[in-house]
Amino acid sequence: MKMKALLKIYLSIIVTIVAFYSLTPTIVNADANEKTQMIDQFIQEQKAISKIPGISLVIVEKGKTVYEKGFGYADVQSKTPVTSNTLFELGSTSKAFTGLAILKLEKEGLLKRSDDVRKYIPWLELEYNGEPRTITINQLLYHTSGIATNTITNIPKSNEENALGLTVKNLLDQPLNRQPGSSFEYATVNYDVLGLVIEKVSKQPFDMYIKQHILEPINMKDSFVGLHQVESNEMASGYKIGLMREQEYTPPIYRGNIPAGYIISNTNDIANWLKLQLGNSQINAIENKIIQESHIPDQSVEPFDKDTYYASGWGVRGKEDKKQYIFHAGENPTFSSYFIMQPDEQIGVAVLSNMNSSYTTAIGQGVMDLWEGKTVNTIHADNFQNLDKTLSLICVIVVGFGMFLSVLLLQSLQKVIKKQRIIVALNMKRALLLVFHSLSVAIIIALIMMFPKVLPGGSNWEFIKVWGPTSITVLFYSVIVSSVIYYLVGLIKIFTKKEKN
Repeated sequence: MKMKALLKIYLSIIVTIVAFYSLTPTIVNADANEKTQMIDQFIQEQKAISKIPGISLVIVEKGKTVYEKGFGYADVQSKTPVTSNTLFELGSTSKAFTGLAILKLEKEGLLKRSDDVRKYIPWLELEYNGEPRTITINQLLYHTSGIATNTITNIPKSNEENALGLTVKNLLDQPLNRQPGSSFEYATVNYDVLGLVIEKVSKQPFDMYIKQHILEPINMKDSFVGLHQVESNEMASGYKIGLMREQEYTPPIYRGNIPAGYIISNTNDIANWLKLQLGNSQINAIENKIIQESHIPDQSVEPFDKDTYYASGWGVRGKEDKKQYIFHAGENPTFSSYFIMQPDEQIGVAVLSNMNSSYTTAIGQGVMDLWEGKTVNTIHADNFQNLDKTLSLICVIVVGFGMFLSVLLLQSLQKVIKKQRIIVALNMKRALLLVFHSLSVAIIIALIMMFPKVLPGGSNWEFIKVWGPTSITVLFYSVIVSSVIYYLVGLIKIFTKKEKN
């Protein structure tokens, strides 16, 4: 009897175990499907609010691609949908590729990160407080070189092969903003200097080195290093916010900024990149030890955000809730991206979009939260979008005023032609009015032209027109044209008077 009872117990346990494991895939699949639906809804909502035309998303977990989907259009006019093959500019998420290349070259014994950069670029003599300073490769990697953030405004427009050298040479005219190694200051040009170091050490153009030694070995074969390399019809069109909607825009080519911001890729290839970073790639072309080393942050300086330090092209957020996150955002004039990884759970999320918008970062962070079962923050504000709303309203006012002045000018000219107003000699009163009128218009135009210089850090109109909302350009020309029309109306009033009947 005891044997029968034990047998029944054993059978019950076995049946329970079998039932549990047979139901587990269903439970897991149901959970994954629920997450997927929540992610889909979240992205659609954020896409509508942000006005981003097209978004591509990929999630990897434990070496597998568990989610990959496109939203919206790669090209709005042709209504070409975004797919996992659609190519986007990465922006500053490109920096991790450059950082990895530096570590790889060090592993091969071709450089040391503690080296003075002048060992490889002897003419790069940068000064702080009037004295030349030593800048190490590590300091360039960690953005502690002292190179100022606003050096991005002077990157030359060029598609020539020597563009990288020109970008770095521009630094010779700009003093360092702080003592090298003393503190963090993000400057995209740090990575352009590293790109030139890679050229000098490898004796190859930067784009060819990254393509052959980083991208191709890890099977990122549909990715390119700079727009000049792109040989594909999968390239998305780029957009900016302007007048409260997406506006297609083709910015100048900054070939000299490729190491810092111009890897071109799609989510198919970025999935391979994330798997490599998380240590579960099937391809062993690059040692995992080097990858892990690229995630070690510089903690010799104060964090640049709460519990967040910079590594080799990655931000590393410390053990919040006993979890570490490795991430980076990327923004170019008409594209943006965001990569975030949780190494313990081996989860990676990448978002690519064809508009420069901080919503891309918010979407990436939100997707990671949803995948981890957390509550997602759906409230986000994009500075460019908020600025565009204000500028669009001002544009309406200025254009309306310009139209009113145009009607006034035409009426005044018509009266002159019909002899209803006649030309008069310039007396003292009219001369003073002419001087005052000319000065007032000159001051308005001068203030407009000088405006970028008074911004924090200083800038220039060329940079603002490339990076800012298109409403800035519309407003700029609207104010100039309205000022000119106002000046002409004033001239007619000063040099003519009503003919007496």
